[in-house]
Amino acid sequence: MGFTRIVASVGALTALLAGSTVALAATAEAAPNVTPQGVCGSGYKTVNSAPVGSLGTVYLTYNSANGNNCVATIRSNPGTLKAMSAYIYVSDTDGYAEDYGNYTSYAGPARVYGKGHCVSWGGNIDNVYVSVDNSNCAALREQRTTTVR
Repeated sequence: MGFTRIVASVGALTALLAGSTVALAATAEAAPNVTPQGVCGSGYKTVNSAPVGSLGTVYLTYNSANGNNCVATIRSNPGTLKAMSAYIYVSDTDGYAEDYGNYTSYAGPARVYGKGHCVSWGGNIDNVYVSVDNSNCAALREQRTTTVR
């Protein structure tokens, strides 16, 4: 009787773990619903964005509670691995953060303190690179560059 109970328990545990794996796989497949706030955090609000050709968008977000900016590059059509990046630079403080690699849906978060400072930020998807310099500051005019390599 004890052996039967152990086998039943092991079978139930195996089924539970298999179900968890399926649930996790379903969550990973839900990548089209990725948002800048999902990448950077719920306290971040989108303050600027730049298209990466037709491949996706780079988002600049800001959290007023802690003064941090965050950048996320999000693909329009997630799928196979592609080279992607997200970066941010604050020249006044020399603050810099980046995330780069081969990703299926997004790159980031790249966070740096930026309250009261101009920021430069950008990213890439595959061979399309976007940079935005002197962003979100009153004194300087923003400069956007898109390059296909």
